[in-house]
Amino acid sequence: MTPRRWLELASCAVATAMAFACATSKPYEPPAIQAPEAFRENQSWKAAEPRDANARGAWWELFGDDDLNALERRVDVSNQTLKAAAAAFAQARAIVRGTRSNLYPQVAATASVSTVRTSGTRAVSPFHSAYGDYVAAGDVTYDVDVWGRLRGIVESSRTSAQATAADLETARLSLHAELAADYFMLRGLDRERDLLNRAVEAYTQALELTQNRFSGGLASQADVAQAETQLETTRAQAVDIEVFRAAVEHAIAVIIGEPATTWSLPATSVAAAPPDVPIGVPSDLLERRADIAAAERRIASATADVGVATSALYPLLTLSGAAGFETSSFGRWFAGASNFWTAGPAAVVNVFDAGRRRAAREQAVARLDEVSAVYHQTLLTAFREVEDQLAALRVLDEESRIQDRAVDASERSLTLATNRYRGGVTSYLEVITAQSAALANQRAAVNVLTRRMTATVLLLKGLGGDWRVASLPAVTK
Repeated sequence: MTPRRWLELASCAVATAMAFACATSKPYEPPAIQAPEAFRENQSWKAAEPRDANARGAWWELFGDDDLNALERRVDVSNQTLKAAAAAFAQARAIVRGTRSNLYPQVAATASVSTVRTSGTRAVSPFHSAYGDYVAAGDVTYDVDVWGRLRGIVESSRTSAQATAADLETARLSLHAELAADYFMLRGLDRERDLLNRAVEAYTQALELTQNRFSGGLASQADVAQAETQLETTRAQAVDIEVFRAAVEHAIAVIIGEPATTWSLPATSVAAAPPDVPIGVPSDLLERRADIAAAERRIASATADVGVATSALYPLLTLSGAAGFETSSFGRWFAGASNFWTAGPAAVVNVFDAGRRRAAREQAVARLDEVSAVYHQTLLTAFREVEDQLAALRVLDEESRIQDRAVDASERSLTLATNRYRGGVTSYLEVITAQSAALANQRAAVNVLTRRMTATVLLLKGLGGDWRVASLPAVTK
């Protein structure tokens, strides 16, 4: 059979097999999801509108805090966890390039010079003398992807890389949200410490008043002791705030990639209310949450793996060829008579493997079932997280209004108690009670505001920040 005739038959066989493989392969379809039409908590919560209608480049800018914005910009540059996730994505991209190379012929060049002496007792060679062997050749090997095995491997690695890219975005969102939550906790502690410091100043004045009244015979020694106890207790609480503030400050330092030993954030009081957040509908989470996108891409990867495992049940077809020069004399290495070539197809059929390939396919199918369950669980978790924070914001908004009224009432009570004590109408115990109630309500109001800010951060995180599925890289190179 002439080489031309062989090529015609091989081409025909390959075309027929590939047409059959394409006809039997099924394209991947994303899993069908029935998302709720609306969030339940959003129906009873206030209508949320962003501060402006323009799309923001970073979701944390909704809070309008310049210090927070400056810290958030440092996360992408210096955070080591994010760098590790980016390196994992770079590895996944390299794997895609490696698997894609299998779709093309593999070409190798060989040059060797050796001296050979065969055994004189071999049945095929009665000679027992040494001779030279000079070889210069090129080899070409091409795995014909008849059943889509190689394409399935490429698709599996590609979609897996996309899942890794989504994991990177999930890590980025988590770190930005953690930083924002820690920042507002720190500012809440600053406000609480400011309240305690102002209370210490007021209690110091009250102690001086009580001591003066005691010197004038208008107050008892017990009143002085009570005023002193109240002052020192509040001072201890103000000092204790430093323990929690230091821990939160150190956590922020780690997130932005700074050593906790040398980095610090100046104290300031932030009394801004949390911003309104555009909620949308539950189906938007499918486009906005990177963890959902990662779970869906893993389903696509597992589906491709099932195809690869199925293709292993069929024969493997390889086309190979070699051409070059071989001689026993250096002077005739590249002479016309020294050339050689070989070409031909090879089919490998695994006749018996004790069920290994079918077990591998069953494993791939089970893996597909696993990642499908993880995908649906991720969806349920996403809906729950948004509902949790919507409920928290609704309740905290009502609690904030009630707590503000409690603060106003306790401050009026403190003013009345102080005036009554100055007039000698009541004992200092009434002042102590009013002071404790006023300070407790003020601290509770700060705590509610901090929780509202944190719940808003977690809501924005639950909504996926400002990410979109369209941001996923194609991973084609």
